[in-house]
Amino acid sequence: MKPIWIVDDDQSIRFVLEKALAREELPVRSFTNPRDVLLALEDDAPQVLVSDIRMPGGTGIDLLASVKARHPGLPVIIMTAYSDLDSAVSAFQSGAFEYLPKPFDLPKAVELIRRAVEESLREESVEDRGAPEVPEMLGQAPAMQDVFRAIGRLSQSNVTVLITGESGSGKELVARALHKHSPRAGGPFVAINTAAIPKDLLESELFGHERGAFTGAQATRRGRFEQAEGGTLFLDEIGDMPFDLQTRLLRVLSDGQFYRVGGHQPLKSNVRVIAATHQHLEERVREGGFREDLFHRLNVIRLRLPPLRERREDIAGLARHFLQRSAKELGVEPKRISEAALQQIVLFDFPGNVRQLENLCHWLTVMAPAQVVDPKDLPPEVQAHAAAAVAAGAAGLPAAADSSPPGGAAAALPAGLAMPALSREAVSPAAAVLLPGQDAWLAGLERQACELLDQGHPQVWDTLTRQFEARLILAALSLTKGRRIEAAHKLGIGRNTITRKIQELGLD
Repeated sequence: MKPIWIVDDDQSIRFVLEKALAREELPVRSFTNPRDVLLALEDDAPQVLVSDIRMPGGTGIDLLASVKARHPGLPVIIMTAYSDLDSAVSAFQSGAFEYLPKPFDLPKAVELIRRAVEESLREESVEDRGAPEVPEMLGQAPAMQDVFRAIGRLSQSNVTVLITGESGSGKELVARALHKHSPRAGGPFVAINTAAIPKDLLESELFGHERGAFTGAQATRRGRFEQAEGGTLFLDEIGDMPFDLQTRLLRVLSDGQFYRVGGHQPLKSNVRVIAATHQHLEERVREGGFREDLFHRLNVIRLRLPPLRERREDIAGLARHFLQRSAKELGVEPKRISEAALQQIVLFDFPGNVRQLENLCHWLTVMAPAQVVDPKDLPPEVQAHAAAAVAAGAAGLPAAADSSPPGGAAAALPAGLAMPALSREAVSPAAAVLLPGQDAWLAGLERQACELLDQGHPQVWDTLTRQFEARLILAALSLTKGRRIEAAHKLGIGRNTITRKIQELGLD
C-alpha cells in the first residue's frame, strides 16, 4: 500500500496523526507546505492525502484542485480550525472526500482515513487501464444463465445497455463484465452513483469544470466522461438523476460532445454508457420525473437482473464463495454452513439481495463461535423468518414477506435497542390484517407499543423512536458498507444528522 500523506504546518498535528496511523500499521509521509507536496507528486502519489486548509505558501483548497487535476480518484481529506460553511462548501465543490474540522477526535479521524484508504483502493481497481480481472459471477439459475448469454452476445458491441434490478442484485458486477468482454476492455471502467452525490456537485462530477466556474473552483477539473475516455462509463441509479442534468446527458448521448461547467469549448466524448436503476423508468416517465427521450436513448438493450429470492438455487454456492472471500480478507479459516443452517438461509427472502447475503457471510465469519455454522448462530431475522415459514407451511399459509434491514442489522443493535423477532402468533388480531406483506413490521411495532403502554412504561415514545432510528441507520450503513455520507443521502438526512444520531444511539 502507498503511504498516506499529511500536509500541515502545525508540527503537533503531524506528530499526533503520524503516531496514530503508525499504531494502525498505516505508512505515513509528512509535509509542511503544499509546494513540497506538488514537487513530490511529480515522482509519486499517496494512497490518501490529508491536508490542512490554511498554510503558508498556499491553501489546502488550491492544493486539492492541483491534486485532483493530476489524480482525479485520489481521496483528499481537508482539515481546518476554521470550521465555517464556506470552507466546507469549497472543499466539497473541489472534490474533497471529507471535511474534518479541528479539534478532531483522534480515533474518528483515523477511522475516516481508513475509509478514505478503502475508497482509494476501490478507485484504483475502477480506473486501472490494465483491465483487472472482474470478480467471478456465480449462478446456475436459468435467469442468471440468460444474463450470461446476453453478456456473451454483447461482447463485440458498443451499444448502450440499461441494467435493471433491485438494490444489491449485482448490477455493477454485470456492467464490469460487459466492459471486460467488450472492444473497450483496454480502456478505463469508471463508475458513478448518481444518487449518492449531491445535486449541486453532480454536474461537475460528470462533466468537469473550468477554473473559476464557481466559488472554490481553483483549477480545471476533469469529469467522469473525460476520465472514461475510450472506455465505459457506468451510471448507477440513473433514475435518481436530477431532471435538468438528464437534458445534458441526453445531449452527450445524441451528439457525442459536452461542455465542462463554465466552459465554452465543446469536448468530444468517446465513451460507452451503461446505466442501471432499481426503479421502473417507464413509471418515472409517466410521472414526469424522467425524460422520455432519454429513456429511449438508454433503453437500447435492457438486461434484467433477478432478485436473489428468484434464484434460491444459487444461494448455497454464493454463500460458500463469500465465506471463503471473507476468511481470506480476515486471514482466518473459512467457516462452513451446516445443512440445517443452509436450509434456513435459503428460506430467507434477502430484500438486500446478493449484497445482503455477502454481508451475512461476513458477519458469520466474524461472529459465529464455531467453525461450523449451525442454525442458532444465524442472525435473529433469518431464524425468525425460517420459523415463520415453517409455521406458515404447517398452517397452509404463505410465509410473510421479510422486512428486516439488510446485512444482519438487527444483530448489530446495541443492548437496549434490539427489537424482538416477530412471529405470526405474536401479532395482535387488530394488526393481523397487515400480514402477509411488506408492512408486517408495523404489526410488530403496534404489538410492542401496546405492551409497553399496558405496562406503564415511562418512556414509550423515546424507546420506540430510538429503536426505529437505529434500525434505519444500521440498514443504510449496511447497504453502503459503512459510508456515512452515502447512507445519510439514502435516508434523506444530513451528514451531521447521521453522525449525531450514531453517537446518540451508541452505534459507533
